[in-house]
Amino acid sequence: QLQASGGGLVQAGDSLRLSCIASGRTFWNNGIGWFRQAPGKERESVALISYNGAYTSYADSVKDRFTISRDNAKNAVYLQMDSLKPEDTGAYYCAASRLATAPRDSAYYNYWGQGTLVTVSS
Repeated sequence: QLQASGGGLVQAGDSLRLSCIASGRTFWNNGIGWFRQAPGKERESVALISYNGAYTSYADSVKDRFTISRDNAKNAVYLQMDSLKPEDTGAYYCAASRLATAPRDSAYYNYWGQGTLVTVSS
C-alpha cells in the first residue's frame, strides 16, 4: 500500500514536498513514479525514479523545478516541487512499477496511492 501526502493550496512560485510512504510491503526493488491528473485532462507522468535512485526522469513541463528522490531505508519516495505554477494543479499519485525501472507508461504500475491534491493559485 502506498500513501501520498503533502499536497495543499499554495501560490505561484511557492514550494511543496510530497511524500509517498509504503506500508505492508517494501518497494526496494521497484521503480516509483509520480503521476498527476489535472481536471479534465488525462493522467500524465511527472517524475520517475528507478529502484536504487540511479535513474530519474522528468516531464518537460517540470524539468528543473521538480526533484524526485527516494529513501529505501524509510520505504519512502519524495517529490520536491519548486517554483510552482498554476498549471501544476492536479491530483498527484505515487505508484510502484512492477519493474526495477520506472517506465513512463502507467500500465507498468500495479500499486497506486490514493493521491494528494495540489492547487496552485496565480
